[in-house]
Amino acid sequence: MQPVTKKSKHKNTIYNMATAKEFSVEEKLVGLIKLQKIDSQLDEFRILKGELPIEVSDLEDEIAGILSRKNRIEEEINGISEFIDQKKQAIAESEALIKKYEKQSDNVKNSREFEAISKEIEMQQLEIKLCEKNIRDANEELAGKVKQLEAAKKQIATKESILTVKKSELEKIIAETEKEEQHFKHLSDEARKGIDERLLYSYDRIRNSYRNGLAVVPIERDACGGCYNAIPPQRQSEIRMHKKVIVCENCGRILVDADLNDSVTVK
Repeated sequence: MQPVTKKSKHKNTIYNMATAKEFSVEEKLVGLIKLQKIDSQLDEFRILKGELPIEVSDLEDEIAGILSRKNRIEEEINGISEFIDQKKQAIAESEALIKKYEKQSDNVKNSREFEAISKEIEMQQLEIKLCEKNIRDANEELAGKVKQLEAAKKQIATKESILTVKKSELEKIIAETEKEEQHFKHLSDEARKGIDERLLYSYDRIRNSYRNGLAVVPIERDACGGCYNAIPPQRQSEIRMHKKVIVCENCGRILVDADLNDSVTVK
């Protein structure tokens, strides 16, 4: 076995470069047409799903927001209820003190003690009135929060009902098309491997510029199949020769002749 020398390595490199596949313009155009047809099929799957994926995502976000609001309202209700309980406890304590002071007033020895006890009783009575007012105000606020909570619960129920329907529709479409869609995704990945990087970049840029996703279009009735702008006969003749990649002067899409376009099929 002969040793591998720098000279032999250099020869191998030259040989590999010489035998590397150089695609003709026609082959490049065929590759682009094939990729376009595959991607157009994938676009059909997306159209079939329509706005459902976005609607499902938006509904999930909405429900999460309403749930967060519902939890916040419940916390506020609990806080108000605790406040009411505290005020009720304060009333009970004041009433107990009043009874205690009234009992003490029966055994007062002078007017000064009587006035002091009377003042304490009066203070506790004022405290009770203030607590009762706080409870009334809190009950009004509580009633408002309960209404908000019920409204939030109804909203959640309505949104979840719609979400269930939307998810069911989407899952049905996915179940019916998933296998086929995965097949075309695989074909798209494979087709991309055979296309020049710069050409692929241009294809993606053009494709992303239009809602219908058409970057490669045939000439139809002497016009661009994308924007329907008229193509001069001389330009059409150049396109049929497959000597260079030609784009529409109006919309920038890659133009191919109808015969070449029809000759490319995707299973």
